[in-house]
Amino acid sequence: MPESITLQAADGHRFAAWVAAPAGAPRGGLVVVQEIFGLNRHIRRVAEGYAADGYLAVAPALFDRVERGVELGYDDAAIQRGRALKEACGNERPLLDLAAAVAHAARAGRVGMVGYCWGGLLTWLAAARLDGLAAAVPYYGGGIPEHAGLAPRCPVLAHFGARDAHIPLSGVEALRERRPEVEVHVYDALHGFNCDERASFDAEAARLARERTLAFLRRHMG
Repeated sequence: MPESITLQAADGHRFAAWVAAPAGAPRGGLVVVQEIFGLNRHIRRVAEGYAADGYLAVAPALFDRVERGVELGYDDAAIQRGRALKEACGNERPLLDLAAAVAHAARAGRVGMVGYCWGGLLTWLAAARLDGLAAAVPYYGGGIPEHAGLAPRCPVLAHFGARDAHIPLSGVEALRERRPEVEVHVYDALHGFNCDERASFDAEAARLARERTLAFLRRHMG
């Protein structure tokens, strides 16, 4: 059964993480990185879905840095609150939490990371700056094109929506040019197309992206 555990980052910060284990021997570990909506029901279900595919899935509560137990919905008020919490966290301290999550997931073997929205950007940063990752998959990570100068230390598969108002296609194309080693896929979809609790959900794009993600993880994690 999935459970909430407590992990500790290198700076001593203790934070919650949702852990879902596979029924049998794990293929490896997978860190699932939240959006700006906290470690909410959707992200827990995403982690559980990857556990069903054979991975020890670890989803850290990154907002615990500034406020514990955050679970937001998707209306305008939640978006504004999530953005404020993200700004309060910054992008540096959450990398310490992700490193601790990677270390925990490594008990299952090689470790991958998949992140959504803000978590997509953090996944890109982790791929370039953290040790211990065998593969990284950012979904519609706002800010990735602006950080295209970072060289990933592991294979990266990046998913974007062609109609994403937050990430211009020009930025995606610039990323392709700057980082030809990164596998980039663009879908006829909006930002947040993977989340089935949002109006921007696109079932076909989500299905295809997940299919590609699982194939990518198996290719690089065994």
